[in-house]
Amino acid sequence: MKKYIIPIIILAATAMLSSCDALDKKPISTLAPENYFRNETDLQLFTNPLYNNMLPKDAFENQSDHYVNYTLSNELRGGSYRTVPGSGGGWTWTDLRRINTLLGNLGNCDDEQAVAKYGALARFFRAYFYADKVRRFGDVPWIDHELGSAEDQLYAPRDNREVVLTHMIEDVDDAIANLPSAVSVYRVNKWAALALKSQFCLFEGTFRKYHTELEFEGHDADYYLDLAAKAAKEIIDGGKYRLAADYTTLFSEVDADKGEYMLAINFDYSLQFFNNTSAFALLQTQGRPGLTKKFVDSFLMKDGSRFTDKTGWNEMTFNDEVKDRDPRLAACTRTPGYHRFGQTAVLAPDLNSSCTGFQIAKWVMNPTADGTSNGVDRVDRSFNDLPVYRYAEVLLNYAEALAELGTLTQADLDLSVNLLRKRVGMPSMNLANANANPDWYLSSEEYGYRNVNGGNKGVILEIRRERAVELAQEGFRYYDLIRWKEGLCINQAMYGHYFPALGEYDLDGDGKAETCLYQGSTDSKCTYKYEVGTASGVKLTEGTKGYLDPHQGVEHKFDESRDYFYPIPSGERQLNNNLAQNPGWDDGLSF
Repeated sequence: MKKYIIPIIILAATAMLSSCDALDKKPISTLAPENYFRNETDLQLFTNPLYNNMLPKDAFENQSDHYVNYTLSNELRGGSYRTVPGSGGGWTWTDLRRINTLLGNLGNCDDEQAVAKYGALARFFRAYFYADKVRRFGDVPWIDHELGSAEDQLYAPRDNREVVLTHMIEDVDDAIANLPSAVSVYRVNKWAALALKSQFCLFEGTFRKYHTELEFEGHDADYYLDLAAKAAKEIIDGGKYRLAADYTTLFSEVDADKGEYMLAINFDYSLQFFNNTSAFALLQTQGRPGLTKKFVDSFLMKDGSRFTDKTGWNEMTFNDEVKDRDPRLAACTRTPGYHRFGQTAVLAPDLNSSCTGFQIAKWVMNPTADGTSNGVDRVDRSFNDLPVYRYAEVLLNYAEALAELGTLTQADLDLSVNLLRKRVGMPSMNLANANANPDWYLSSEEYGYRNVNGGNKGVILEIRRERAVELAQEGFRYYDLIRWKEGLCINQAMYGHYFPALGEYDLDGDGKAETCLYQGSTDSKCTYKYEVGTASGVKLTEGTKGYLDPHQGVEHKFDESRDYFYPIPSGERQLNNNLAQNPGWDDGLSF
């Protein structure tokens, strides 16, 4: 049986800390701090909630230009759908208070090893906390101790992001030095801290490189890119991790692969601790998620050539479009011949469950994994572990950082990206060839990126392709666009399957039509029948033919003058007049 490490919060530990977001409130406690934090058990109980509170538990959290629901998120719709909130909006500090409370009371404990270990864990989570805050808001206040109600810092302005990054690096370096080095897939260790450092330094390095409209204090982009590469390389050289043998089954397995998952969320059927991954991909009431055609078309052919170099690529029907592609496409979405793990019945994409027709397959479990029939398909009944840090991401961080620095070699690619390609049987990436012939599709305004230039343009584009494919639906894409200054990718078309006409189609590849598109009425015997053009039916770009267009008439638009940062809640600015608002956001406050 799996060991459950996302703990139920024990009353004694909970009593030590208020649940209020305000930074200036004293913890309501029946135990005085001087009588707690005395031993390793106290420190562990107090830090346990950080795992549950802070680590992501939703594989489908962020929509993007590659992955959408039937109802677009406010981030994608932009304009008036994004407003300044009065409170919340990610501007919450409860977890930081818990972290700082622990760090401020470590002197109560005489166990030096426990102090070093749990102090390092707290500093890991503080760096993790601030990585999210900088990513969302840019400049934020740096708070490194538990604030009292009379402290001036409660009304201080935002600190420059360079100040915050400097402290984050200090914290994560302490975590790297003092956390255990043994593999521990459900507990933060040295290697998870290195993965965090690689991740937020890559974000900062690329953000500074591409956001030339901003002025940055302190270190330049190369400084952070170098730190990202070195942190990733230390993990690689450490030899503790390796890629799982099978990409396709990796994400639906009950237990995290301890070779590839460096840190994971432990879901457990026996303890009734579930996620919603299977139901979200399968049920019509769960958002109808799907990949976009733009993303699907970016997958290479299995021989390494570009699908978008083929004649007629843009109007191929589904079966031809997905034929002979990078095997990770079939791992991400239903393609002809698809069947659930542990089952033999071939399933077609269901347009009622996927608004683009490119129905989610990644994360979907064996329907009888809990010993019942279709038990995991119910809402919040999946229990496959979900990764926080995966070794594949580390390899991609390493390659991207070096490519952006201009120091990437073929040996570096062979040590990183080409291991990912080898796992799925794809040809290796060649540095010289990539730079000699940059992909027109990935550099076009209609489908790709506008801001990549220079001698490494080709390989940077290919690494971005690899990142998108390998890490699909893992919550990276939206913030990748933010750091690359490619928000205008959100303005590009978000279409689905192409249908040249109404009629019957064989989408599951068994030689018999099971899907029918019609108007008015139909006597079709197909299993799946979809009326076209009605409010409740499917919509095509040209009426009775064209691409599935689930958001027809709904604008998705990114405002480059505003949307690279989230707004500071107006209520927080009313409490602290020294908090400046982010550019382009109007909260009606004039100070």
